[in-house]
Amino acid sequence: MKKRTIAMIIAIILVIILIGTVSYGYFMKLTKKAENPIATITIEGYDEPIIIELYPEYALNTVKNFIALANNGFYNGLTIHRIEKYVIQGGDPEGDGTGGPTLSAIDKDIAKDSNYDKEYAIVGEFKANGYEENTLSHEKGVISMARTDYTSLSSSLAQEGYNSAGSQFFICMDYCPTFNGQYAAFGKVTSGWETLEAISNVELKKEVDEETGEEVETTEPANPIKITSITVDTKGIDYGIPETVEPFDYYSWYMSQMNSSSN
Repeated sequence: MKKRTIAMIIAIILVIILIGTVSYGYFMKLTKKAENPIATITIEGYDEPIIIELYPEYALNTVKNFIALANNGFYNGLTIHRIEKYVIQGGDPEGDGTGGPTLSAIDKDIAKDSNYDKEYAIVGEFKANGYEENTLSHEKGVISMARTDYTSLSSSLAQEGYNSAGSQFFICMDYCPTFNGQYAAFGKVTSGWETLEAISNVELKKEVDEETGEEVETTEPANPIKITSITVDTKGIDYGIPETVEPFDYYSWYMSQMNSSSN
């Protein structure tokens, strides 16, 4: 009888331990925060890669877009085309700040240059565009999406500019408070500052001012700065294909304005 009682007590203890272990494991699975994706940017001629932690919690669709472009090889071979003391910008397939991606760059089911391979843009995930949750400040090292500002053409085109980002991104080299709430910040540099500082101080092209005849410095590097590759470690998470919108057709808008003014 005594042996049976002891055996029952041991069995109960083992069951309690088993339940506790399973419950703890389940609790840890529910409460463990997923690791953020990590982007690695390598630049031709620079040994130190630029490492950036991406923040889906601030701008999920923006992060999805960057991951899809990067891991499909879109950025490989493109350039850093704009350098100012406060910002470094790249990711333009045209290399001059005017280009953007097409759908085949993010969706492998769409053939490049096919009838379905159209240019796209993404909605701007920042406060001015209704995304209150993106509180990421444009401090030094923050990566954000470049976009077009059409309000110089018409004050009615603010929304078109808000939703005009595609593939171009910039990295802040100083605190840029005027960008807060106006651009979709989505990550921050964790290492690679030696490379960034070196790029920030490269020689820039000069051009002659037509009015003064003097040489003035541009924001374009004198020698091309090529992105060897950008890859993103998603930590095992499939972020999928980003949601896209049709980009603003400036030409059609301009022609409609001309036609309406002539009538």
